[in-house]
Amino acid sequence: MKDVKVLGPGCARCDRAVTMVKDAAAKAGVDVTVEKVTDYAAIAGYGIASTPGIVIDGKVVHAGGLPKPDDLARWISG
Repeated sequence: MKDVKVLGPGCARCDRAVTMVKDAAAKAGVDVTVEKVTDYAAIAGYGIASTPGIVIDGKVVHAGGLPKPDDLARWISG
């Protein structure tokens, strides 16, 4: 199971990123837990300056804007 965190203040793009992660995981057949992290100190702790950020199994894989679906599928499957 992959542990995914979506970092952001709770804006529409951040909500969309959560949906994209869940959709990519379902298509790949990968079990994920998705956590929304909205605490600014926690977000800063990951070194994220722009949101949404995506962290998979403790590694920052994306920051700023929505990820490309192909990239997201690769990160989830990897």
